[in-house]
Amino acid sequence: MSKVIFVTGAGRGLGTDIARQALDAGHQVVATARNPQKVIEALGGQQDNFLATGLDITSPDAARSAAEAATERFGRIDVLINNAATFQAGYFEEISDAQMRAQIETNLFGPMNVTRAVLPVMRSQRAGHVVTISSIAGLVGQEFCVAYAASKFGVEGWMASWAELSLDEYAERTAETKKMWQSMNGQQAGDPAKLADALLKVIDLDQPPLRFVAGDDAIPTAEGKGKEIADQASASRALGTGLSHDDAA
Repeated sequence: MSKVIFVTGAGRGLGTDIARQALDAGHQVVATARNPQKVIEALGGQQDNFLATGLDITSPDAARSAAEAATERFGRIDVLINNAATFQAGYFEEISDAQMRAQIETNLFGPMNVTRAVLPVMRSQRAGHVVTISSIAGLVGQEFCVAYAASKFGVEGWMASWAELSLDEYAERTAETKKMWQSMNGQQAGDPAKLADALLKVIDLDQPPLRFVAGDDAIPTAEGKGKEIADQASASRALGTGLSHDDAA
């Protein structure tokens, strides 16, 4: 059955792959980016079942306008895929207050803005899926990813790092770590086209999982984190229970 799929961050990368494969599968797609022309170019031009619209996810007004454009064109929104995000790298002391706030604003409040704009449409339909792309960094803190991890941990809680500043004390390690991250850019083991295909299959399930964990590295990492948390809870039982007020009902 054809669905109307609303994808943020569709101008490049995973967002483009999701939008392209959704179109190939016969769905109607609302593909958004700050510059909609990039979306049009990435997806091979205008099509009858495709709407490219500009969207700065940090703007609630822009999110509402994009949702309105989607419903005006296709009459409904069946699936929202919150894909748009940025990556602010650096150690905590290197990242300015403005940079930290911008990371949280984009990666956490951005998806919230879009979801808040789309939910009334889905509620009126009495149906819909909201998919928000998270990360291993939302389960396990990683060096040099403090801002990104904070944003993705926020995403995880809601849904169930390149620094312009540099401190001399971190300069050597920062240079080494930046080199590592830069070498990984575009060389990640995961194939975004395969992930896009998997996501489209997930949203077609009658009972999709609340959290879809994707990636040969992500699944064992999530399993390990789950076991670690369970073990910590078990070890805390003796001192961590029985802490309610004595007169609590």
